[in-house]
Amino acid sequence: MSELPISSPYRSTPDAPVSDAERDQLNGRLNAAFEAGSIDADDFRSRLDRLFAAQRLGELVPVVQGLPPLPTYDTPSIVDVGTGQPGEVSEARPAERIALILIAVVGVMFLIAMMLLFILMD
Repeated sequence: MSELPISSPYRSTPDAPVSDAERDQLNGRLNAAFEAGSIDADDFRSRLDRLFAAQRLGELVPVVQGLPPLPTYDTPSIVDVGTGQPGEVSEARPAERIALILIAVVGVMFLIAMMLLFILMD
């Protein structure tokens, strides 16, 4: 019995043809799993053989079975995926834009306050 969910294209549309994009994506996942040590060399070669021999999505179930799942989210743009290590403090982001906005807001508030003061003094 497959551990893949029924919504997986490998189970829900097993007779659909395997596209080149699907092969490329699975090849990348297999390489990442091998590099991470999730699968050994023999399993890696066996899965690659099945991947490139498959004609239909259903034939890829043994290839994807047990691979780490794909992330189901995008990394937020505010998160820096730089070269830092966990716990390291990253470089400060430039504050020029925030400073300009803050100066503009304070300037506008000052002008409004001065106008109100002149109105109240008349």
